[in-house]
Amino acid sequence: MNGLRYSFAEQRGMLLALAIFIIMFALYLANHPAGFTPNVVQTAANKGVLLALVAMAQTFVVLTAGIDLSVGMIFILANCLASYLLVGTPVTVALGVGGVLLTGLACGALNGLLVIYGRLQPIVITIATGAVFFGIALWIRPYPGSADGFSAELADALTGKVFGVFPASLLFLIALVLLVWLPFRRSVIGRAVYAVGSSEPAAYMSGVPVMRAKFVAYVLSGLFAAMGGLFMTFFTYSGEASLANGNTYTLSSIAAVVLGGVSLFGGRGSAVGAIFGALAFRAIGDLLFVFDFDPLWQPLFQGVVLLLAVSLGSARLFQVRNRLDLFT
Repeated sequence: MNGLRYSFAEQRGMLLALAIFIIMFALYLANHPAGFTPNVVQTAANKGVLLALVAMAQTFVVLTAGIDLSVGMIFILANCLASYLLVGTPVTVALGVGGVLLTGLACGALNGLLVIYGRLQPIVITIATGAVFFGIALWIRPYPGSADGFSAELADALTGKVFGVFPASLLFLIALVLLVWLPFRRSVIGRAVYAVGSSEPAAYMSGVPVMRAKFVAYVLSGLFAAMGGLFMTFFTYSGEASLANGNTYTLSSIAAVVLGGVSLFGGRGSAVGAIFGALAFRAIGDLLFVFDFDPLWQPLFQGVVLLLAVSLGSARLFQVRNRLDLFT
């Protein structure tokens, strides 16, 4: 019984995000003019996966009790870079995808090294690096567009439907969870990331590789943000150095992480919860669109829903006297 209660308490945020997503998405489908069709689900899945990838990127850093305000700009940089590199034969397209992902890894590695050896707050470091990444994106793609000969085959394969029914982007996201997140969560370095977020001094005194854990978290954050940028390119067939989009995805990723039950104190939560948080946040926006809400009121309504969800998920904070109780 105690084990079940502990498991429920541990997954409460994720379950809340899942419940919000199911309710909002059901209302969205019930009121959509086209109803429940593969095309409607495909479009919603593609938009949800974009934010889910950036939210996963944010999760790795938040678990270390940090925050990455550059994920949106890495997302934009990858989008602009991919619009140039995904051209030609399948081999050159594959090399282009590899180049974009390596760029994301490099951006994350730079963030990690600056945070670890610069000994500054992550929020300060990532604001600065985010500005640099956006400047590079603007230099690469000063005007929206794509290179001549842009290959749409891969884009169509990853944003289309499998067997004409199931969204391919959702399958890709599930594969990432199974092949990347779950092995990471169960690995030594994954447990080290949680330990660092719970209490960095205690983790250090226990022999946990603190610096390596932080570095891996930032590297994976850059990688997943770059994946999000790739999917934006697949979805739009173009690249755009949009400061507004970069900031929106950064802030939305934080909202999705919190909504998904990942603690901003670090050491608690999962990428799966962040995914459901992202899908729920997207479903709220889609629902407002279907109900034809005035765009001026939409941010207010989304903020109220998010505030209520976060308040419910954080209710336990009022029941503990010692922060360590959150991790026991």
